[in-house]
Amino acid sequence: MQQQDEKLNEFKKSVNNKFNVYNSLFLNLPYRNIENVGILIPLLLDQCQKGLDSGQNPQEILESFFQNYVKIESEKERIDFMFRIIQYVERQVVLYDSVEDAAFPKLQEHRRSLSIPDYFELVDKNKSWDKVSKKLSTFSARIVLTAHPTQFYTPAVLDIIDDLRSLILEDRIDDIDVTLQQLGLTSLLNAEKPTPLDEAKNIIYILRHTYYEAIGELYSYIKSNIRKADFDNHNIMKLGFWPGGDRDGNPFVTAPITKDVANELRVTLMKCYYNDLKQIQKKLTFKGVQEPIRKLRNNLYTAMFDASKNVGYEDILQPLLDIRELLVTKYHSLYLKELDFFLDKVKIFKTHFATLDIRQDHSKHKLAIETILKQNGLIKETVDELSEKELVDILINKKLELNASDYDEPIVKDTIENISQLKDIQATNGEDGCNRYIISNSEDIFSVLFVFGLFRWCGWEREEITFDIIPLFETMKGMDSSEDTMQTLFDLPEYREHLENRGNNQTIMLGFSDGTKDGGYLKANWNILKTKETLSKICSKNGIKAIFFDGRGGPPARGGGKTHRFYAAQTKEVANNEIQLTIQGQTITSTYGTKEHFIHNSEQLLTAGLSNNLFGKENVISRSQRKLIEELSELSFAKYDALKNHEMFIPYLENRSTLKYYQKANIGSRPGKRGNKKKLELTDLRAISFVGSWSQLKQNVPGYFGIGTAIKTLKDDGRINEIKKLYKEVPFFKALMLNSMMSLSKCYFELTSYMKEDKKYGEFWNILHEEYLLSKKMLLMISGSKVLMENEAVSRESIKIRENIVLPLLVIQQFALQKIGQESDLTELYEKIVTRSLYGNINASRNSA
Repeated sequence: MQQQDEKLNEFKKSVNNKFNVYNSLFLNLPYRNIENVGILIPLLLDQCQKGLDSGQNPQEILESFFQNYVKIESEKERIDFMFRIIQYVERQVVLYDSVEDAAFPKLQEHRRSLSIPDYFELVDKNKSWDKVSKKLSTFSARIVLTAHPTQFYTPAVLDIIDDLRSLILEDRIDDIDVTLQQLGLTSLLNAEKPTPLDEAKNIIYILRHTYYEAIGELYSYIKSNIRKADFDNHNIMKLGFWPGGDRDGNPFVTAPITKDVANELRVTLMKCYYNDLKQIQKKLTFKGVQEPIRKLRNNLYTAMFDASKNVGYEDILQPLLDIRELLVTKYHSLYLKELDFFLDKVKIFKTHFATLDIRQDHSKHKLAIETILKQNGLIKETVDELSEKELVDILINKKLELNASDYDEPIVKDTIENISQLKDIQATNGEDGCNRYIISNSEDIFSVLFVFGLFRWCGWEREEITFDIIPLFETMKGMDSSEDTMQTLFDLPEYREHLENRGNNQTIMLGFSDGTKDGGYLKANWNILKTKETLSKICSKNGIKAIFFDGRGGPPARGGGKTHRFYAAQTKEVANNEIQLTIQGQTITSTYGTKEHFIHNSEQLLTAGLSNNLFGKENVISRSQRKLIEELSELSFAKYDALKNHEMFIPYLENRSTLKYYQKANIGSRPGKRGNKKKLELTDLRAISFVGSWSQLKQNVPGYFGIGTAIKTLKDDGRINEIKKLYKEVPFFKALMLNSMMSLSKCYFELTSYMKEDKKYGEFWNILHEEYLLSKKMLLMISGSKVLMENEAVSRESIKIRENIVLPLLVIQQFALQKIGQESDLTELYEKIVTRSLYGNINASRNSA
């Protein structure tokens, strides 16, 4: 408790106080035609808080504000004023992010979570170096950066944030004032929807300016402290990359885009190498050394600007090794440490920088296969005409040669073109550059075998498919059938041979986002853990190493929350060969956006993965505990399922939330939903817009709904002490409940309490509100806490400040939604307000979608 108090005091000093000082500068900036709009924001915040607490609706609050404080009568002028407020709030969020990021290193001095340095100290006390060094020599964590549409700061804004962070660390108030003026005049938004290549470049910018150095430093620290002279696990932190490769539901990701992104990754890495080499060249001024450096530098310079000029991994590595030999034998190892630091980065990133993953939905592969088989006279219309055995035989043994130009269907053409070009990408970026193909909505063996067949027909010999084919089980049905799916695949000699060529590794992806949307929070997470345990057992029985890849979003509702806590809580039955997870949306910049953040959170991943192996401590869930979680899971699901099937569920989201406005925002290149059905169905909804819409409403339904009812049902049966014991003794259950409490802590039903009087949606709103109150009450009861996130005072304080910053924006958003519902003459402008107000709230939440 004392440590938490110290950390909270430091937070208030380094974050709260500094933000208030710099915010006072910011609020006085004149902004376009309306003087001192910023000064009115604290007054508007006060009116919003008081109004909502007293039961006023957003329309009443804002109309009172306009009449009593700003004297604006014209509706158009009021709308213009609200746009200015939104612009200010967006920039306040940027300022707060910068202040909080600047304070991060200082706050970590008071940290409670285990980091790599702490871990090494703990090992030292327990004399377990052999065990740990052996594990670290083979273990790895892979973070896969995605292009999901909540990552939208432009490089220009990222530069401003970086400048502000540095200036705040040095308290250079005059320069901060100028930079805030720059921020006030810089657009935070894309003028138009970004292309997939734009998205890729924005994230490659972060690779170049943050991750390149951060991973190098992390590796160097581990290498120098592990007490293993020959430590060379350059895969300990791996980067994956989805922008430009993830075509699931994104028709704008095409084969040429994939090729362009692969080139961009490689070319950007050459720039990083060139800059490093330039610095080293200044120091290595010795005879016999300068010439190979000059030659390598020239080669890298050419490759930086011309994607067709390829410098291979060995072409970079060998000259550096030769130079190293000369330093050791002739020049007293002078500057050897600097050269080794660069050499290690070359061994980590090779010529790919990050592995470009390919992802597509199973239904698209089915369409491609049916089109191909039909054109080749093997079926009349659908694959259902064939028995399972016949179809398997065609996919594994039938010889076909595909040419994209022979097909008219765009998705079929692109699928063939893309798979055919993957050999070329591997030739330029190395096999690590692109060697994983992920299939969304996998539910049977054909999710994998369709891709296997397509590779064969696109020019790959069966025994030379240098790709991991990764099923993504994300629906309840897919998870339930995953054991049979994988065993049937393992029983196929041809697929087994493929796995042998891939080192007898099988990567399996599990999707939290769509799982939660489908099964509710507790059931989805429990099913994923059980599925991992089952698949670990099946793989082990077949002599296969299981590697799990978790599709985790930002918020708890999409598998996010405290990542370290989640992985440290995995049971001993789950294969622990490697941690792989997606980093989505604004989590890329908020959790891994600075070098300090990246190193800290990477350390958290590694220590979480290692903790299950340290000193024999393993998480075990007993049979009786499993039975209890199963009961809670089913009770929770029944409540969520009833909500999902409520006649107002989809209409409420469509007409009372921001759901349809995600599609209108220039956030990401991907459409807001799958397919083109006129009537919206839950299965078509993207998890991002689904979870994000609940977040904008401050209701966060997918993060807890059903938990309160489940716990109360067993409490009424006199079993509350069983659940309290479960919370205390089972880290997995505790981690889930703590993440759910984070979702609850970000709820603010007062914002939408006006809906309880709505004739159409009032009853539905009350169902949501009652479950929120019940879930909060029950979780506080089983945890013994007085407040949500009781032991996370700093996170609680940060959430509180962020929620206050965006409250005026949220009230404006709800006001606009009310006006749209009343069919105002200015509906188009109010729709723009709703769309524009998405951005600030997404950023403020940092893990809202």
